Amino acid sequence: QVQLVESGGGLVQAGGSLRLSCIASRSIFSINTMGWYRQAPGTQRELVAAVTPVGTTRYGDSLKGRVTISRDNAKNKVYLQLNSLKPEDTAVYYCNALRSFYGSPYDNWGQGTQVTVSS
Repeated sequence: QVQLVESGGGLVQAGGSLRLSCIASRSIFSINTMGWYRQAPGTQRELVAAVTPVGTTRYGDSLKGRVTISRDNAKNKVYLQLNSLKPEDTAVYYCNALRSFYGSPYDNWGQGTQVTVSS
């Protein structure tokens, strides 16, 4: 079974930065586009960013310009650098594999990591 473990979240003041990390099962990491998603209370989960095994990226509209996704294939890790954070960025952030670069995520989710931005 695919395993995903996110970390790096926390409480940060508006304008601050965080770097999130996710380690994924080797079985999916080497062949899949990986993505970061977020879900705030009462909202649907949304894509923040995605990166292919060769480093091609795309970003959702909500954090574009303030976020960078990257991956280390040797370590089966994907990262999300969050900058200039705003209170509305408060959410649980999840990573997952995508079925394709523009495809949907798989159904298996990790526990996520909470990001809370204070004003």
